[in-house]
Amino acid sequence: MIQTISFITLGVADLARSRAFYKRLGWRESSASQEAVAFFLAGSVAFALFQREALAEDASVSAAGSGFAGFSLAHNVPSEAAVVATLDEAVAAGATLVRPADKVFWGGFRGYFADPDGFLWEVCFNPFIPLDADGFIKLP
Repeated sequence: MIQTISFITLGVADLARSRAFYKRLGWRESSASQEAVAFFLAGSVAFALFQREALAEDASVSAAGSGFAGFSLAHNVPSEAAVVATLDEAVAAGATLVRPADKVFWGGFRGYFADPDGFLWEVCFNPFIPLDADGFIKLP
């Protein structure tokens, strides 16, 4: 298997609501989107929104379940101030602040918000993993 992720797809309760939320964050929807699925280019990864029940059916699993999904999405930024600004922007767009920005024991600075379906996003400044000019992480 090639070490890559092509898509991250969230199964959402209300596709129109989630589509509008990410657009309020300034994300540009791809022309490849359709009524039943929204696509956004996120660096080298495609980010998709799909109706929760339809996504579960596609994978042949139950759509039931709630609470912690066992993962979070992360958005790294170039400074502590950018963490605070990004969290504020997300809340203004309709997110719920889950954890305010604060220093982390390992030297970083982070906070969390939840999108309208409760998916967790970490907004993080990591002084040990730089970002390139396009905002992509550069792992050693």
